[in-house]
Amino acid sequence: VQLVESGGGLVQPGGSLRLSCAASGFPVSSYRMSWYRQAPGKERESVAAKNGIDGRTSYADSVKGRYTISRDNAKNTVYLQMNNLNSEDTAVYYCKAELYGTNYWGQGTQVTVSS
Repeated sequence: VQLVESGGGLVQPGGSLRLSCAASGFPVSSYRMSWYRQAPGKERESVAAKNGIDGRTSYADSVKGRYTISRDNAKNTVYLQMNNLNSEDTAVYYCKAELYGTNYWGQGTQVTVSS
C-alpha cells in the first residue's frame, strides 16, 4: 500500500487548490479514504472522508461548503478540492486509507494560505 499526495503550495486568501492522493496496492473505490490536516502546534484533524462502497462523504464543519472530496477510480486517485481558502487552512495535508482495521498514511503536502 502506498499513498502519494501532491498539489500543495502557496495560495492567497480566497484562492483554491486541488490536492491529489495517488494510491497503489489497493483500489480506492473499495475502501474509506480520508483527508487530514495538521497545523503547527495543533493535533491532526480529519477534514473530509469518502466511503468505499457507498461513496458517502463527510466533512468537518470548518470546511463544509468549501472542500470537496472525490475520486477517480480509473486513476486510483482521491482528490480534495479546496475553495475560498483562508489562513486557518494552512497546514500539512495527509491522505489516509483504512484497510481491514489498519490505517495507511501518505507523506503529506504543505498548504500555505498567505498574501
